[in-house]
Amino acid sequence: MQWDLGPEGLALLVVMSLVFGVVTQLVFWGRGVWWAGLVGAAVSFVLGLFISEVWFGWATETELQPNIGGLSFDEVLIGYLLLGVVMLVLRYVTRDKTHEAMAS
Repeated sequence: MQWDLGPEGLALLVVMSLVFGVVTQLVFWGRGVWWAGLVGAAVSFVLGLFISEVWFGWATETELQPNIGGLSFDEVLIGYLLLGVVMLVLRYVTRDKTHEAMAS
């Protein structure tokens, strides 16, 4: 496998992951889970790296547009959208359990 993610693509992936982590922290704000944003940022970074370099690593720049610094931008955004849905499902599933634990 050849890694072709350049500094510009890596910087964009880091910024996207940090934004996803902040949004995750805001979604889980009142849940008493202070580390949700860190986990969200880390998982989104690894997912973005996997999608861009492993899953779509075979494609050329002309096949995947926009390709920003070697980062398959649209494909990573779709992965983040799916990860966001998983995050919202996790918040919904943990909603009642967290309130019951705080009430006790």
